[in-house]
Amino acid sequence: MNKSVQLQDLGRKDYNETWQYQETLFKDIVDLKIRNRREEANLETPNHFLFVEHPHVYTLGKSGDLSNLLLSEKQLEAKGATFYKINRGGDITYHGPGQIVGYPILDLENFFTDIHKYLRFLEEAIILTLADYGIKSTRSEGETGVWLDAGTPFARKICAMGVRASRWVTMHGLALNVNVDLGYFDNIIPCGIRGKAVTSLNVELGVEKVDESEVKERILKHFAALFGCHFNLQSSI
Repeated sequence: MNKSVQLQDLGRKDYNETWQYQETLFKDIVDLKIRNRREEANLETPNHFLFVEHPHVYTLGKSGDLSNLLLSEKQLEAKGATFYKINRGGDITYHGPGQIVGYPILDLENFFTDIHKYLRFLEEAIILTLADYGIKSTRSEGETGVWLDAGTPFARKICAMGVRASRWVTMHGLALNVNVDLGYFDNIIPCGIRGKAVTSLNVELGVEKVDESEVKERILKHFAALFGCHFNLQSSI
């Protein structure tokens, strides 16, 4: 089982372009697994982890409700934002500057074949990262992602998650608000959950800007410990 993960930081990149790149990596792994099965080959399947920051964009999961987007096409254009209906789970979310987006494209047969455990590990990597900054975060019953003050009237989401998996290969992933303009969340019902707030790490710490490269390093440290993997840095596309 291959425990090596190819790491790429794509910088700021268009959502659709990144999505197509994810699909290519995803398909390459799936095709290799099919070949292994058909030909009784024993070729090693790769794993990938992409960091990226997107320009303003709203994405709707395959089970999402379009009415949770509160903007018309013209209003989206006026805000410099785009919209995509995509093939991950979950409802609607926002991506934009100041948000760390992580896309693990893993063959879970290299680790464990349990999607529930996979999601809990993604959440745990963020919970441990936030703890490094003195922020206590938790899961919220029945609501994927990472929350502060879950179960109270002050509940607020700091990290959204949505994944797709086929033949135990994953794509899409997590979006952690670090230095985000939270006003963009006012244009949606985040994750289709009414009456729940959204927050960002810099807001919780009471600072203007958090060092995003440091946050990424902490996420990778906890991810590696949880998954028992190691990262190999690759050049960007």
